[in-house]
Amino acid sequence: MALKLSEKPRVLIVGGGYVGLIVAQQLQKKVKATGGVVTLVDPLPYMTYQPFLPEVVGGHIEARHAVVPHRRHLKDTEVITGKVTSVDHEAKTAVVGLDEGESVEIPYQDIVMAAGATTRTFPIEGLAENGIGLKTIEEALGLRNHILERLETASALTDEAAKRRALTFTVVGGGFAGIECIAEMEDIIRASVSQNPRLSQSDVRIVLVEAMGRIMPEVSEDQAVGVVEHLRARGIEVLLNTSLSSAVDGELTLISMADKSEVDKFGTDTLVWTAGVAANAVARSSSFPVDERGRITGSATLQILNEEGDVVEGAWTAGDISAIPDLTGAGPGGFCVPNAQHASRQAKVLAKNLFAVRYGTGEVAEYKHESLGAVAGLGLYKGVGNPMGVKLKGCLAWAAHRGYHGMAIPTIERKARVVGGWVNELVFGRDVTPLRDLENPTKAFFEAAGGGKKKAKK
Repeated sequence: MALKLSEKPRVLIVGGGYVGLIVAQQLQKKVKATGGVVTLVDPLPYMTYQPFLPEVVGGHIEARHAVVPHRRHLKDTEVITGKVTSVDHEAKTAVVGLDEGESVEIPYQDIVMAAGATTRTFPIEGLAENGIGLKTIEEALGLRNHILERLETASALTDEAAKRRALTFTVVGGGFAGIECIAEMEDIIRASVSQNPRLSQSDVRIVLVEAMGRIMPEVSEDQAVGVVEHLRARGIEVLLNTSLSSAVDGELTLISMADKSEVDKFGTDTLVWTAGVAANAVARSSSFPVDERGRITGSATLQILNEEGDVVEGAWTAGDISAIPDLTGAGPGGFCVPNAQHASRQAKVLAKNLFAVRYGTGEVAEYKHESLGAVAGLGLYKGVGNPMGVKLKGCLAWAAHRGYHGMAIPTIERKARVVGGWVNELVFGRDVTPLRDLENPTKAFFEAAGGGKKKAKK
């Protein structure tokens, strides 16, 4: 059955993350009033608020509250759950692969390339089979339940080697995501162990691996050093200038970045990879030029540029998939860093500029934003950051982190759900209940229905 599409002039938004959701919100009614339609295409039916993924791991936020459903909040947008596989801007068409395996060609008048970023990995043997990322809500929820399941399983093991492996937890990557993740993991592991008399915190090994000589480049050097000391005081091993060279069968080999000598080798059932992001591959599948990092070349007005540096008519980009100049001069290499702070603000400028160019309603503005600083949560009542240039740590930083992101997550409805969850936790305490068999939800019925049993001979 063919997908029914509007025949109106179309603004096609590729990607439903920060940029895609906000651009659609800003344009849907305006474009509709002019006789056009806004179409948003994304493989997922929701936008994920990624700064909350560590809090999902820690159990402070329900997984479904950290996502913003497209259809509920984009009622005047044509939403298509699918993956853009190619873009031909000369023909002004995009090919979208649907879940059923079919493909559909979508014509457009204007296009917004906003597919964000994906996890960046390296060709490390065994990583794909044994690692888990922290880029999606599914990964965050899966990691939380995996950690709790490993703890429960370990408490019943008599094989010391198997128990040691089950109680070893490793995170690779010392950026904001990795630090927040390992801090939340330590918190939830400690809380769970305290409720299980067959386990002791001394049985647990938690390891952070970072290839650089410092963590968290978004904060000052002294703050980064302070976070390392804080993590080590909580029993977390922090290995700087160290990289993962192999993860075959969950046996990790760590090597020194200085001389490539082996630093450590151990088995683990939990390997979390947070070592960076890369521009979504759809950028290379389009007819737009990309830089050496696979990012679409954009201007300060969020318009896509061709190889000669001229504006491509009807083509726009923002967020992690793009290389947008940082007019403040603070960005590495002269470009805006890939974070939610830039993406959400670029989206609003892009929407205004697109409408102004297409319908002649005003001047085109350049995107320029002075960073508000950064704040990171390190578990309940713990944090670090430099909001507005003010160095904070501990409970104040934690409160600033929650305050900023509680306000930043799109829509009032999601804000209320998140804050409501925080209040419940403060009143009733942390919930460390694992949910079993999420990867195989039909297991109970399969067994009840006699699945797996041999048929009796006649």
